[in-house]
Amino acid sequence: MLGTILALPAVALSITQNSTYTNPILPGWHSDPSCTFVAEEHNSFFCATSSFLTFPGMPIYTSKDLINWRLASHVFSRTSQVPQIGNTTVQNGGLWATTIRYHDGKFYAIVSYTPESPFVVTGFIFTTTNPYDDSAWSDPLVFPLIDIDPNLFWDDDGTAYIQFSGIHQQTIDLKTGALGPASIIWTGFTKFIPEGPRMYKKDGYYYLMIAEGGTALGHHEAIARSKNISGPYEGYSGNPILTNTNTTEYFQTVGHADLFQDASGNWWGSALATRSGPAWQNYPMGRETVLFPVTWKTGEWPVLQPVRGKMSGWPLPPQTKAIPGSGPFIEDPDIVDFHVGSSIPPHFLYWRFPPKDAFTVSPYGHPNTLQLRPSKSNLTSTAPLTTISELSFISRVQTDTLFSFSVDIASFEPKLLEEEVGVTAFLTQTQHLDLGIVLLPTNSYSSNGETKLAPHLRFRATYVPANTGNFDGTVQTVIKLLPENWQDGPIRLHIDAINETHYAFSTTLSKEPDAKELIGIAPATILSGGDGPFSGTLVGVYATSNGGAGTTPSYVSRWRYEGKGQDIGNDTFVPYSPFIESH
Repeated sequence: MLGTILALPAVALSITQNSTYTNPILPGWHSDPSCTFVAEEHNSFFCATSSFLTFPGMPIYTSKDLINWRLASHVFSRTSQVPQIGNTTVQNGGLWATTIRYHDGKFYAIVSYTPESPFVVTGFIFTTTNPYDDSAWSDPLVFPLIDIDPNLFWDDDGTAYIQFSGIHQQTIDLKTGALGPASIIWTGFTKFIPEGPRMYKKDGYYYLMIAEGGTALGHHEAIARSKNISGPYEGYSGNPILTNTNTTEYFQTVGHADLFQDASGNWWGSALATRSGPAWQNYPMGRETVLFPVTWKTGEWPVLQPVRGKMSGWPLPPQTKAIPGSGPFIEDPDIVDFHVGSSIPPHFLYWRFPPKDAFTVSPYGHPNTLQLRPSKSNLTSTAPLTTISELSFISRVQTDTLFSFSVDIASFEPKLLEEEVGVTAFLTQTQHLDLGIVLLPTNSYSSNGETKLAPHLRFRATYVPANTGNFDGTVQTVIKLLPENWQDGPIRLHIDAINETHYAFSTTLSKEPDAKELIGIAPATILSGGDGPFSGTLVGVYATSNGGAGTTPSYVSRWRYEGKGQDIGNDTFVPYSPFIESH
């Protein structure tokens, strides 16, 4: 049962009354959010989130009303900017916790890179005057970091400071990267994993807000203030100022927050949260971005409204989708047909860098398809935590509790054993669910006595019971000979989130869309935690020779993703408007 249906507000509410809206504002894997308001950009808001090993990375979203969010750009869109990503094996390594700021007509995006093991952190600062264009973001200013989660702050005299986990602070020259001495300015409220610092100056005080408690159920926000930027900092007696710890709320792990104002001077906050409830077992979309109102009176401490699925607070700006840029809105469905002359959509992602020429839109002889050249490694590879493998894998973020994803395998004529193309729900290389068409042996033999090979459907789950993810049961691999009358295709492969806890994988001939055959079901707990506790599920398409010598390309068409509903807690679902098509 989906429970009560709530509709998103259709029009802006009167400025004389509070507004209501639902969380998350950036659903799906959008962790470690940082948001800022820029009056000079037509009163627009900008939010940045983490990207870890995905490429392009460091996404920037923009909105004028805090409800409709559009992908503006990716800060990291050229392999030369952060080539280290291509050599990162640990599944939670990469680019952590982008902070976005605007100063003197320029946007700054500061981020930490870590391979996670060994824990050697590097800082990067990127700049642009055009946040709507990937190519406009600069190459990075590179500097060493003692710890993760850098924040960027300018004092009234123009001095630039960075704060980072610990909680450390030092000056930085934004032209050369030269750093001043680092010092610890506060150790936090609980002193347990102080990280994610934010600095604000208001009413003569420097306010230092940090995340604490780790990013599990103990995650929370605390705040301190000082008359001097170097301290000493006085902790607030009401800490923690934001947390859902020790509650029964559906939204948990709330923290890594940022505060900002709107054009009316009202304060707001963004934070990460997982839709897991206190059991914290099932959260395949990982850490998402939520929004909450903040009351901050002169000379007083800020009051942060607790995060819930349905929120009420300051009047929202008038709703509009008249936002610059060409990226999709976060709730948009995918209707991608790979037309001749088109490009790969800007919100599509790879795991690290894709192999050269792995993906081609509408190649000669195969119009309206995406050609995939197989990688030798499959999504797991031989040893994903210690070896670097390029993957022919293209995806998008799962942004809905309930969704339907499908592609047509327009053409695939495998020649060698284990050549494969398929769809996947992917968290990490050690945690993914796949349905593929793969060339496997049959029970028959050729005239010369060799075992015949034929295309099969294969559903399998990759996980290590009780070690990766929150699932310690068994999911059976299913292998089924592809019917001969199917081999001319196109064949449609489906992934559906049929409820909050399970994915269903099915298939049909594209010309018979209502004749879906269920192949396998797997629990979403496989895609929760484990090697991917900081990220969330991607859905997409892969092609591989599974370690063999095969190079046969495959061609996919009719890529579709449709959200069917968001669980916001208390058995309440918020639907998005479905799209309608005739084929």
